[in-house]
Amino acid sequence: MRLILMFDLPMVTKKEKRIYTRFRKSLIQNGYIMMQFSIYSKIFNNRESADNHIKQLKRFLPSQGQIRIMVVTENQYAKIQIIVGGISKQEEITKVEPLLRL
Repeated sequence: MRLILMFDLPMVTKKEKRIYTRFRKSLIQNGYIMMQFSIYSKIFNNRESADNHIKQLKRFLPSQGQIRIMVVTENQYAKIQIIVGGISKQEEITKVEPLLRL
């Protein structure tokens, strides 16, 4: 399973910029990789561990802005089409090989 987290946080005041930076750093410290600016993903063994992580994640979410999460299977994630550019260096490093080939 892969949890995809997308966020749009206000960054007008110094306080809002600190909140943004703290949130982004906490994602990285918790094993997220950046797919694109403000879009991060993290791999989980199963849906239950992703759901448990979502509960933990809710404890340190900023109170303003928009944060969305989506959990997809590795098969679904593998079907992402990159229209311009290529996969990021982080995605290349953390690429998950399928356990079963059908």
